[in-house]
Amino acid sequence: MFLFNSVRINTSTESRIERQVAARLQDPNYLAAQKAFKDGLLLSKLNSTSQREAIKRYETALQLWQKVGDKASQSYAAIRLGQTYSNLGEKQKATQYYNEALKLKRAVGDKNGQVIVLGHIALLERSQGNLDKSYKSIQYAIKLIEDLRRTYTNTDDQSAYFASVQNYYKFNIDLLMELHKKNPTRGYDALALYTSERSQARGLVELLKQAKADICKGIDPSLIEAEERLVSKRDDAETLLSQYLNQPQQPLELIAATQKEITNIIKEQEEVNAKIRAQNPDREKVLKPKLGRDILQLPQIQKLLDKDTVLLEYSLGEERSYLWAVTQNSLSSYVLPGRQQIETAASKFRSGVLIPDSIPPEVIQASNEFSKIILAPVADKLPGKRLVIVGDGALQDVPFAALPDPNQIRNYQPLMLNHEIINLPSASTLAIQRQKLATRPLAPKALAIFADPVYSPTDERVTGKPDNNQLGPELVLQNSDLEKSTKSLKRSGFDRLQGTFTEAQGILNLIPASSRMQAMGFDANYTWATSSEVNQFRIIHFATHGFVNYENPELSGIVLSLVDKKGESIPGYLRLGYLFNLDYPAELIVLSACETGLGKDVSGEGLVGLTRGLMYAGGKRLVVSLWNVNDQGTSVLMQEFYKEMLQQNKTPANALRAAQKKLWENPEWRSPYYWAGFTVQGEWQ
Repeated sequence: MFLFNSVRINTSTESRIERQVAARLQDPNYLAAQKAFKDGLLLSKLNSTSQREAIKRYETALQLWQKVGDKASQSYAAIRLGQTYSNLGEKQKATQYYNEALKLKRAVGDKNGQVIVLGHIALLERSQGNLDKSYKSIQYAIKLIEDLRRTYTNTDDQSAYFASVQNYYKFNIDLLMELHKKNPTRGYDALALYTSERSQARGLVELLKQAKADICKGIDPSLIEAEERLVSKRDDAETLLSQYLNQPQQPLELIAATQKEITNIIKEQEEVNAKIRAQNPDREKVLKPKLGRDILQLPQIQKLLDKDTVLLEYSLGEERSYLWAVTQNSLSSYVLPGRQQIETAASKFRSGVLIPDSIPPEVIQASNEFSKIILAPVADKLPGKRLVIVGDGALQDVPFAALPDPNQIRNYQPLMLNHEIINLPSASTLAIQRQKLATRPLAPKALAIFADPVYSPTDERVTGKPDNNQLGPELVLQNSDLEKSTKSLKRSGFDRLQGTFTEAQGILNLIPASSRMQAMGFDANYTWATSSEVNQFRIIHFATHGFVNYENPELSGIVLSLVDKKGESIPGYLRLGYLFNLDYPAELIVLSACETGLGKDVSGEGLVGLTRGLMYAGGKRLVVSLWNVNDQGTSVLMQEFYKEMLQQNKTPANALRAAQKKLWENPEWRSPYYWAGFTVQGEWQ
């Protein structure tokens, strides 16, 4: 069921409406209109007879608001009349009132309101079989959404707004797939895939702002100040224009002057943006991904793929979900069950693979059921292919490596036995990354490793006594953030990961001393991790605790040594915001830690977490975890991974697969719990 009545209103718009209401509270007609409208709302929730009565109330409210010249309120009455007539099956009258509401919303410059009305029109047209008209309406609504999204300067409001409009994207995808069913050769399935990319390719932008990341490297601070000032100035002018347009006697001279002011502000913004682009060309691609350039259409996605790769992109909807399988020269699409069924099956599967013991029959059954839902439809496209997964919702934290291969249904065979598996936030993300890193030279040295940090003054490695444990302001802030994060995760501290020392030693033995840097114990600290020396290494490996704060992604981080040799507290929390400011021109970053691949699932943004921060820092590809991995098992897995990569010259994705196969073949480590938690994200070539 698609609902188009819950769009979040911009704070400035909300305040304007409140001011207008307050100014008219003394008008008897206005008060009578308000009462009639509220009565209509109550009646419309009841039976069809009551809905007829509701129509009378809405019509009364509409007429009274016409008397006082309140076009904004008239539009709300018209919307309700359209909804009520639509519920009663009187489609022609519903269309009439929706069109009237759209006209009123345009008259007062209410773009949010236009989006809502266009959604209703699209739904109404679709219910009558007018799919082309429905498509035009929803396309225009999405265009307005894209425009509105850029007007939010507050990160929380921006993310909340985009979450509130996800139904429009999902409706558009569903409509396009219905058009594809009726006209399979018209390319509607490719347009649906493009819409999916449009709705998913933005998480990095909000995360950058939420983490207070410095994405202004190399830019004159005065230009950033000018940019912020002009955004605020334009918002004020557009709010004022909307107020003028909603007055009974419109002040034409003031309207013209305000429109001219907005035009001049836009011109100034363009001039400032041009100067900023000249100083940092990459910034705009991150903050304002361009449709058709930074967000890819089918031919561009296909160019990313080689003959041995198939891209599987998912979109979860309330009633139906979709899967697109893309190769170099083909596109196939599939209808899957609704979100709830997929999420329930995903939860059962994930719970099963977290069992450390041998795989019980009930877990195998749950795994097979889940594989039938999300992989069996595309089974014929998989043999011999590398699988690149763009998940949605619950599918973003599913260990695909442990899913039963749909082509090997007699016995449980994990997907990784026959397939190399890569995860991506979106196909568009990879394209931007490839373009950005195409000419980057390789770092001169092989490996920097951070392992076995010291988290507590009670650690046996602490030999001295603190002289003065008075914390400086920066340390107080970091420890405060760390405390807030750990409290939200119900953790009281961090245990030593002794297996990481063995893990690090095994990896270091594979690298010549002249081409490696090791930061172990006390040296695995914030100072070393943020040192410019780290950008000399092609591989950066963190064998330590890391975690994601689901409610406040900006508090996510990597935990390094928290005390020095005397037991005194030191900065040791490598926060998400800091990651964005680091220069890690690495071919591979490994987070051999807990749940580093996860993040907060903001509707329309995808999972946002540490992985995206490290990608922005320069990581070409990442190896991250999906759950609290076992210390000893991870040590074995990582040593095998590096042997395959460095001694057998395999790509990271292929090396991880080979290491996982070795653990699978060993009875001691056979359970997916020990090996399936790690996944490769980013470039596979």
